[in-house]
Amino acid sequence: MKHPASRPLTAAARSGQRLLLLCLLLLGLTARAEEVKSPNGQLTLSFELQAGVPTYRLRYKGREVIKPSKLGLELKGTSSLQSGFTQTAAQQRSFDETWTPVWGESKTIRNHYNELAVTLTQAETQRTMRVRFRVFDDGLGFRYEFPRQPKLDYFTIKEERTQFALAGDHKAFWLPGDYDTQEYSTVTSKLSEVRGRMKAAVTGNASQTTFSPTGLQTPLMLKSQDGLYINIHEAALIDYSCMHLELNDQTMVLESHLTPDAVGDKGLIQTPANSPWRTIIVSDKAGDILLSKLVLNLNEPTKFKDVSWIKPVKYVGVWWEMITGKSTWSYTNMDNIKLDSVDYRKVKPNGTHGANNAHVKEYIDFAAQHGFDAVLVEGWNTGWEDWFGKHKDYVFDFVTPYPDFDVQELNRYAQSKNVRIIMHHETSGSVRNYERHLDTAFQFMNKYGYNAVKTGYVGDIVPLGHKHYDQWMINHYNYVLEKAAAHRIMVNGHEAVRPTGLSRTYPNLIGNEAARGTEYESFGGNNADHTTILPFTRLIGGPMDYTPGIFQTKVSAYNPQNTSFVHSTLARQLALYVTMYSPLQMAADLPETYNKHLDAFQFIKDVAVDWDDTKVLEAEPGDYITYARKAKGRSSWFVGSTCDENGRTSSIDLGFLEPGKKYVATIYADAPDAHYERNPQAYQIRKLNVTRKTKLTQRCAPGGGYAISLVEAGR
Repeated sequence: MKHPASRPLTAAARSGQRLLLLCLLLLGLTARAEEVKSPNGQLTLSFELQAGVPTYRLRYKGREVIKPSKLGLELKGTSSLQSGFTQTAAQQRSFDETWTPVWGESKTIRNHYNELAVTLTQAETQRTMRVRFRVFDDGLGFRYEFPRQPKLDYFTIKEERTQFALAGDHKAFWLPGDYDTQEYSTVTSKLSEVRGRMKAAVTGNASQTTFSPTGLQTPLMLKSQDGLYINIHEAALIDYSCMHLELNDQTMVLESHLTPDAVGDKGLIQTPANSPWRTIIVSDKAGDILLSKLVLNLNEPTKFKDVSWIKPVKYVGVWWEMITGKSTWSYTNMDNIKLDSVDYRKVKPNGTHGANNAHVKEYIDFAAQHGFDAVLVEGWNTGWEDWFGKHKDYVFDFVTPYPDFDVQELNRYAQSKNVRIIMHHETSGSVRNYERHLDTAFQFMNKYGYNAVKTGYVGDIVPLGHKHYDQWMINHYNYVLEKAAAHRIMVNGHEAVRPTGLSRTYPNLIGNEAARGTEYESFGGNNADHTTILPFTRLIGGPMDYTPGIFQTKVSAYNPQNTSFVHSTLARQLALYVTMYSPLQMAADLPETYNKHLDAFQFIKDVAVDWDDTKVLEAEPGDYITYARKAKGRSSWFVGSTCDENGRTSSIDLGFLEPGKKYVATIYADAPDAHYERNPQAYQIRKLNVTRKTKLTQRCAPGGGYAISLVEAGR
């Protein structure tokens, strides 16, 4: 006998069910708006169903930031999650905590928000979706949540349809939408000018895989005509495709555009599941954008009980000389070998291999002499001769050194000097090959004392068809972090996806590239305003391994065939150690160059890599930034200022210093005749006594800046 609950419904019961669904639908069509304010009351988030379509809007001090914008997802092979909804629940709560990061820009971080969670049900499909909003004093985060349910088990995302309806034709600091690289120069223009400037923006870039003439990357920095600063990004990117933005340049509506996988799908989801958070940071002060911890706060706390092995690092490395062409990653030339049968001990070296025993020891000696923690060595392992060639899918095994690189001896030598060597794993985009070797490679690192690795993903992803930022690759990057943590290894990811605050959850993610870094100064150069924009864009999601500290700004000094130059004064290279935050900071130039400028090099030696406090003294995206940071566990402060090609006079107040104390300020500044193109190495150093009542005025040359160390008198 069947259970009563499993019997077919009577006609009357079916009629009653239809009536209930109709009532729910009508309720949803006429549902009142839900509203939640930030803790300080300045931001207001409103949610409303409009004819069954979920929408939200955001206002700051009564001014429109995001006009009513649609929410939802388009699914593959089934009806969408965009319309036909009724609101079946709405819950609000407040949350306030203070947490301590393993490393960071401040000793503690406050996580304070008011939350609204709206549960939506499609009457026709009986599917449920929840939209969770968190409103902070500095912005909004929201995400989609898909509870476990019989009518929505597995599904494929065709496209996410989240909108950001802007209130005007804002000034934008943008990068072309691309599934494989962020290594573009930032374009500054009105949003209405994006279409006309897209072609020029991608010319000469190695990828050139923009998906549309109005496709943009995040973080996207905007400034309204009435002075609002707005930043749009995402947080906690896990098991999901990276989000780009598609601009409708007639309506000024941005809509999410996810990275497709090898067959064009945007995400394979099994419930229960959550999307990443979509983030909007807003203020009428530019410095507030830089100080926001919203993206970090939307990530989960660290997964690790023991974090004692995670330490900020200041390092030098066998790297810039290869970037400039002075030396090579490869040990021999391709015409000397066949990779499937090569015995490197029997082939002729090319004579330019950088990662050889004697040379690496020179770097170790330099690091030890000046108190650096580590030496990065690239090009130590076999396979570099053909890393873009036909053997790409298995060219590296990550454990086999070239004959002139003695792993055991070099690590013994480094440890005798209290220096570590940083491992380098260039995958050449061959991801399955890397995963096959990963456990063995990390065991190799444990055996020989390496505790940090720089990973790389240059080139097309293998298996072919996958993109650097699709769901499959996002899962790979996070898999590497978890594997590395199991071996107590820190990771510096290059060519990986742009950060979304995951360093809170995985604090062994101690560095990322994910933008156009210093290496491009050897490939034609970065714009002079580049480092006045990156803190407002790329660094919103996490620190960048920008590799500053280039003192020899003429690349031809290392390679006469390379006519590029570093678009910066020497003094600004020092400032970058403060303005381009990272717990992993490289002194990227060659030891022989630093030995010629030891007075300026002193700042790189002194500057901290971990901080108790951070202040923004001046800021305007694209023009200038001045930071002040207090060293972790010390009374010393460090100031860095960087400006664009126009130069400027900076005026700062030292009121952040401790009352009643005197400090010695050592100022590393552009000389009066300094200029990033004509006279970049002209600098001057002066000292003076200061207190918190002191006000300083300092000229910054075009493409220049200054750096200041503030040490308590008598220390």
